[in-house]
Amino acid sequence: MLRIGKSAPPETAARAPAGPAPLVERVAGWSVRHRTPAIAGWFALVILAVLAGTLIPGQGAGGIDPGESGRAQRVLDAQHAYVPVLENVLVQSRTGGRFADDPDLRQTARDLEAALQRTPGTVTGLRSPLVSKDGRSGLVTFQLAGPYEQVGVHYDAVVKAVAEVAARHPGARVAQAGDRSLSSAVDEGIKGDFKRAEYFSLPITVVILLVVFGSLIAAGIPLLLAFSTVIGAFGLLQVVDHWTPINSATHSMVLLIGVAVGIDYSLFYLRREREERAAGRTVREALRITARTSGHVILVSGLTVMLCMTGLLFSGLAELRGLTIGAVLVVGLAMVGSVTVLPALLSLLGRWVDRGRLPWLGRRRTAAAESRTWTAVARVVVRRPLLWGGAAVLALVVMALPVFGIHLQDAAVTDSLPRSVPVVDAAVRMQEAFPGTPSPARVVVWEARDGALDGPGVRQAVDGLRGDGAEPIAQARVGRALLLRVPLADFGNGETAVRALDTLRHRSLPAAFGHVDGVEYGVAGRTALAYDFTRQLSGRTPLVFGFVLVLAFVLLAVAFRSLTVPLVSIALNLLSIGAACGVLGWVFQGGHGGSLLGFTSYGGIVDWLPVFMFVVLFGLSMDYHIFILSRIRERRFGGAGPREAIVEGVGASAGVVTSAAVIMTAAFSVFVVLTAIEYKMMGVGLSVAILLDATLVRGVLLPAALALLGDRAWKRQTLG
Repeated sequence: MLRIGKSAPPETAARAPAGPAPLVERVAGWSVRHRTPAIAGWFALVILAVLAGTLIPGQGAGGIDPGESGRAQRVLDAQHAYVPVLENVLVQSRTGGRFADDPDLRQTARDLEAALQRTPGTVTGLRSPLVSKDGRSGLVTFQLAGPYEQVGVHYDAVVKAVAEVAARHPGARVAQAGDRSLSSAVDEGIKGDFKRAEYFSLPITVVILLVVFGSLIAAGIPLLLAFSTVIGAFGLLQVVDHWTPINSATHSMVLLIGVAVGIDYSLFYLRREREERAAGRTVREALRITARTSGHVILVSGLTVMLCMTGLLFSGLAELRGLTIGAVLVVGLAMVGSVTVLPALLSLLGRWVDRGRLPWLGRRRTAAAESRTWTAVARVVVRRPLLWGGAAVLALVVMALPVFGIHLQDAAVTDSLPRSVPVVDAAVRMQEAFPGTPSPARVVVWEARDGALDGPGVRQAVDGLRGDGAEPIAQARVGRALLLRVPLADFGNGETAVRALDTLRHRSLPAAFGHVDGVEYGVAGRTALAYDFTRQLSGRTPLVFGFVLVLAFVLLAVAFRSLTVPLVSIALNLLSIGAACGVLGWVFQGGHGGSLLGFTSYGGIVDWLPVFMFVVLFGLSMDYHIFILSRIRERRFGGAGPREAIVEGVGASAGVVTSAAVIMTAAFSVFVVLTAIEYKMMGVGLSVAILLDATLVRGVLLPAALALLGDRAWKRQTLG
C-alpha cells in the first residue's frame, strides 16, 4: 500500500523535504562548495560526449520499417546486392503542343536518350518514351547503375545531362523526378530548414531572455546551459546511431526540446535564487533554499518528461525510438546541469549575476517581484471559480471540436514541400500525365526455394500483371529477389493511393503470383511504407496514451501526496492538448491561414504528430504545473488560507511561467517559417498548446479547480 500523506509546512519542508529533495540539496551543496570541479566537470562531460560521437567508429543503423513494406525491404537488404534507383524525365511542350504530333518534342526525347547513353556506365534499363493517354507528354525512364558508392557520381552525371538537353530545347519542358531526386529534395529541404531554425531561434531567444532578466549576465546563463546541453546530446546521439537509427528530424526535435527545457530549468532556478536574495538572504543561503524548492521541482519535472517520453517506445516504430532516446538524453542532461553546474555558476557570480543591467528594464526585472497581472486574475477567478472555470472549459472544448474530424495522413513529398521546388513541380506534372510514376510501388518477389525465380512461372506472372493493368515500368534482379516498379493510381498517401495499394496487394499480386510455387512477395515503397506506418501507429496509440496517463498520475500522486491533484492535472492537460490538436486540424486540414503560413492543405494531419504532441506536451506542461502547485502548497502549509494560497502561489510563480512559455513558444514558432508542412504543423501545434497551457489553463482553470476543491486537494489520501 502506497501512503500519500499531508506535506509539512514550508519552514519544515525546506529543512527536510520529502522524496528526492535531500539528494538535490546535497548535490547542489557540493557544487557550491566545489565550484571549479563542478563547472569543469560539466564542460568536460559535454566535450567527452562530442568526442565520443566523433571518434567511436561504426556505421549508422538501418531502420526496420513496419508491416509488409518492412518485410519486403528487409528481404532486399538481406541480398547484399545493389538495388537500382529509378529516375524519370518528363518531356512536355511549354505551349501545350502534343508530344505525339510535335517533331520537336520527339527530337527532345531522342536527344535525351542519346545524352544518357553518352554517360557510359551510369544508367541501365533505359526505355523509349512512354506517351501519356492524352498524347501531350512523353516519359523517359531509366535506372542508375551501381555500385552503391558510385550512385552519387552517376546521379550527378545524369542531372547534368538532363540540364544540357533542357538548355538545347528551350521550347520543351524537361523535368526530372524519381527515387534519388525526390529523396535529395527532402534532404536538402530538411537541411535548409534546420539551418533556418538555428538562424532564427538564437536571436529571438536572446532578445526574450534580455527582456525577461534585464541583465546581460543573467540572460547568458540559460543560453549557456541550454546550448551546452544540446551539443552534448548531439554527440551522444552520434554514438546511439550505431545501434538505433537517428534521422535529421530527430536532431531538430532534440534541438527544440533541449533549448526549451534548458531555459525553463534555468528560469526556475534563477527566479527563486533572486527571490531569496531579495528577501535579504546571502547568496549561499539563497542557493540552499533554491535547491530544496526549485531544484526539487526541476528533478521531479525532468523525470516526468523523460518517463513520459518513453511512452513513444510502445509504438514499436524505429523512427520514434530514436526520437525517444534523443529526447530522454537532452532532458536528462538539462536536468543534471540544472542541479550541478547551474548552482556552481550562480555561487561563483554571486550578486554579479545582476550586472550588465539594461536601461529601463534592468531594475524592474532583477527585483523578482510577484506578477501583479496574474495575481489580479487569480484573485478574480477564486472569487467565482465556477463561472470562470466553466468559461475556460467551454472555450477549450470549442477549440477541441475539430479533433473529431481529423484525418491522419502522412504528407507525400508533393504535400510536404512547395511547388517552387523544381523536383516537386516535376513530380506533380508527372503524376498528372503518368499517374504513380514519380515514385511507383516496389514489388519485391523472392525465392522461398532455390531457383524459383528462374522458372517460367515468374515470367508468366509478370506478364499477368501487365494484363491486369499493373504494368511494371522497370524491373531488376537483386540477388535472389526480383524488384518490380509498379505505378499506382497516385504516388501520394491519400485515399486514391491507398485503394490502389490495396488492389495491388490483395488482388493483382495474388492473381499473378499466387499459383507460382517457391516464391513469396511483398509491396514496399513510399505509399506502402506510409500506410503501414500509420496502421501500426494507430493500433499502438492507446498503449502510448495509457502508459503516459498512468505514469503521470503515479508521479504526481507521489510528488504532491494527493490523489485529487493528479486527477485534476491530467484533466487540465487533456483539455489543453485537445484544444491545440483542434486548432491544428482547423488550420492545416481545413486550410485556414494557408496563405499567411505558406502552405497548401492536403486534407490531413501528419500521422505521428498528435501522438508526439501528446507525449511531449504532457511532459513539458508538467514543468509549469509542478512549479505552480509547489508554490501554492508552500503558501497553504505556511499558514495562508486556501484561496489566498492560490492567489499568492500563482502570483509568485506566474512571472517565471509566463517568461518560460514565451521563450518556449518562440522556439516552437520558428518551425512555422520553415518549408516542410510537417514542421509548420508541429510549430503551430506546440506553440498553441504552450500558450494555452501557460495562460488559460494555469492562470484560470487551475486556480478555479483548486478553489472549488479547497483543502480536499491536499488531504491525506491512500492508494491501495
